[in-house]
Amino acid sequence: MGRGGAHKDRSEGPFRTCIATGQELPKSRLIRFVLGPDATAVPDVTGKLPGRGLYVVPDRAALDRAAAKKLFSRGFKTQTSVPDGLSDLVERMVVRRVVDLISLARKSGDAVSGYEKVKDWLSKEEAEILIQAEDGSARGKSKLSTPYGGSYIGWLTADELGMAFGRQSAIHAALRAGGLAPRVVEEAQRLKGLRIGHADAASGDRGRPERMKKLNER
Repeated sequence: MGRGGAHKDRSEGPFRTCIATGQELPKSRLIRFVLGPDATAVPDVTGKLPGRGLYVVPDRAALDRAAAKKLFSRGFKTQTSVPDGLSDLVERMVVRRVVDLISLARKSGDAVSGYEKVKDWLSKEEAEILIQAEDGSARGKSKLSTPYGGSYIGWLTADELGMAFGRQSAIHAALRAGGLAPRVVEEAQRLKGLRIGHADAASGDRGRPERMKKLNER
């Protein structure tokens, strides 16, 4: 039983504690860091780098707090440096992870893009996940509905979604169930926390348009 009497679903895997918030969550929902050879906190978004890991919830405020309060040094028990712009770095890495997974699903025939193809998959109940670019037309996006019992991803940009399909941009995409679909949803949830805020991910955005404009100008 977790904090506040909430039961933990152990089927989600081992739990770890965020060094910035004290929250105990499944490893898959956190951002892992390892100590690099130059005593730098290295984001390990795939969770495969060797060494002892520290964990932070996927939230810019939590990452900024961990850096400012020297929580990495405390956790690793040695003086640890933190990359400049840590939150932006982690966000870019998670975006790349999501894009790569969608691209792999496309290559295996489990993902399509384009309004008509997505609409066809939805009508045939082939789609498990509906993905729509956050900067796409609201009117156009409203014409497609999330599959019953499926998932919705709506916080990639059109350019980012386009990269997954080898195109300049894409507004609509869909994934079949099975295969890489669970991993895409898992990684997309971490991205949602970074872009919307871990605590408020279900309720809306906070200053997102202006921040994304700055990120895209880099």
